[in-house]
Amino acid sequence: MSGRAGSNGGGEPEPGGNGRTVRLALAGAGAAVAALVIAMVAGGAATPRIIPGLPDQGMLTRWGLPLSKLVMDVTGVLTVGALLAAAILLPSDKGLLGRPALVYVKAASWLGLVWAAAAAATMVFSLSEALGMPVADVLGGDELTSYASQVSQGIALTLVVLFAVAIALFARGAITVGSAGGLLVLALITLLPPALTGHSASSPNHDLATTGVAVHLVVLALWVGGLGVLCAHAVRRQPHLEVAAARFSALALWCFLGTGLSGLFSVLARLTSVSELFTSAYGALLLAKTAAFALLGAAGWWHRRRTLPGLASGGSRTFVRFATGEIVVMFAAVGLAVALSRTAPPPAILPVDRAFELLGYTMPPEISLANLASLWWFDLFSGTLAALLGGLYLAGVVRLARRGDAWPWGRTAAWSTGVLILVLATQSGVARYAKVLFSVHMAEHMTLSMLIPIFLVLGAPVTLALRALKPAVRRGDRGPREWLTTILHSRFVRFAGHPAIATAIFIVSTYALYFTPLFAEAMEEHLGHIAMTVHFLVSGCLFFWVIIGVDPAPHKLPHVARLVVLFVTMPFHAFFGIALMSMGTVLAAGWYDQLGRTWGESSLADQRTGGAIAWGFGEIPTLIVLLALAFQWWRDDDRRARRADRRADAVAARTGGSGDAELDAYNDFLAKLDKRDRAE
Repeated sequence: MSGRAGSNGGGEPEPGGNGRTVRLALAGAGAAVAALVIAMVAGGAATPRIIPGLPDQGMLTRWGLPLSKLVMDVTGVLTVGALLAAAILLPSDKGLLGRPALVYVKAASWLGLVWAAAAAATMVFSLSEALGMPVADVLGGDELTSYASQVSQGIALTLVVLFAVAIALFARGAITVGSAGGLLVLALITLLPPALTGHSASSPNHDLATTGVAVHLVVLALWVGGLGVLCAHAVRRQPHLEVAAARFSALALWCFLGTGLSGLFSVLARLTSVSELFTSAYGALLLAKTAAFALLGAAGWWHRRRTLPGLASGGSRTFVRFATGEIVVMFAAVGLAVALSRTAPPPAILPVDRAFELLGYTMPPEISLANLASLWWFDLFSGTLAALLGGLYLAGVVRLARRGDAWPWGRTAAWSTGVLILVLATQSGVARYAKVLFSVHMAEHMTLSMLIPIFLVLGAPVTLALRALKPAVRRGDRGPREWLTTILHSRFVRFAGHPAIATAIFIVSTYALYFTPLFAEAMEEHLGHIAMTVHFLVSGCLFFWVIIGVDPAPHKLPHVARLVVLFVTMPFHAFFGIALMSMGTVLAAGWYDQLGRTWGESSLADQRTGGAIAWGFGEIPTLIVLLALAFQWWRDDDRRARRADRRADAVAARTGGSGDAELDAYNDFLAKLDKRDRAE
């Protein structure tokens, strides 16, 4: 189908389009519900064993909970898909949404309301199941308020209700691509809280399971939601189908890979042996979901080979028929996922060890250099982050090389060094001991915030991306390069990139983390560790971007001012280290006491060691920054001198003088004096 075919004035659906959309929605919903019912019956969740004398929530909760959760998941995925189509898949005009995109933003508003209502219903049914009380008793009591504000699962659903309502409200007035993109990010975040408090939080390797399910949800929502809205776009005969389909095809490939890898890691975190795939109801549902995943991969390959090339020549019927079948399989997979969340994983034989319950691994032996170097621990989040940073940078360098453009090897070396240190700090034995010893945690903190960012900002990733990414094909549209430029020129980046703000974040956040209850709360949860890792990296990159950044910055400081900012900032970390060494109480004492460490020095003595590390660590980054700053200063002066020489040569060639205005004026003055002396 061409960009003009099938539209009435560029945005109104053809007659019968709404009916076809309803049939598509009914087919997807029917597949999801059928898969859910079959999986619950086969897995035993539909007919649980009722023990006489114990409270029973009743049939309404038994079926109402999975159905309401299914509606919550489906509407959340469709909200993501609608916002994805508006912000990325459909072309825009100088930052403004087109008419079809505005329709999807408005649809996201209504979907957000249904999403919030389904989350509220899920909260009621979840409490009914937890307490073994009928729904009527739950609604008539005071337990619901406590559940929503004090229990982790209730808090997660409360966040979904609040965020979904916010999406519904803000989407009503969204008319720009930037606002649609911001709502898309919020929708993806809203998907995460319920899943992160389910089976993943209680699995043997909860770190791997938590990160795996988060990545799985994000990429799956983009994939399923994007295809669902793309099919609705096709059956409604809307314009720009070939553009949206081509963009979604490139995104779907990455979503397919991300879904497969994250799903694999989630399975590894929940199952202890391959045989459990064939001997448990949980494993059988996993196999069924894997089969659906493989079928979707084959369908995506067929799309890229056969149906997408035909769209440009007007052949949209094959695409619609094939994509409709793909939608049915996708929503059946969503139903299987809901049934899977209602089925308990096979019981794992775990050591009776409090440290294992908290860490996901047994207490490591006494710390030594050999153990730090050998006891590697795979962290999915940090490993994925390092792989993305290294892979995307290398892809940019390769693209420039194929184009014949040179890229300084020093920048590549600096970026590679930063990524390598990131791997060592988060995947080696340092990662194991960082949760056990405050001193190792502080060494990791200093490395993440004060060493790795130096090499990353010297790698000039933004400059590389701007040179490697191609401009959008359509004038006024937004591709990856335009999105990056828009973010760089946004008010938020201008505010955060101000030297005073970046310095304040770098200094104040450290004191706010450790001298408030935040540190103790962050140590208790895997998400807290992820948040600390991200914060350390981002705050460090922001600060050193101001000092030695090669990439363009909203506020450019002279070199002398950069030196002043550096020398003013570093003593605050020394003061922080001294404060830690002077403390008589242990930070996050509850966390360290629960671990039951029996070797090494006491927690208070180890904390003082961590303070000494914070006090002395700043010398190494300061030296590296001074060397980099001195080199940049010399290069800048050298460029200015050469620029002045070229300007002087141009002036000399044009006027016949030396090219130096001051020297020419002085020679003229001497010539006049000589002429006057001769006249006398």
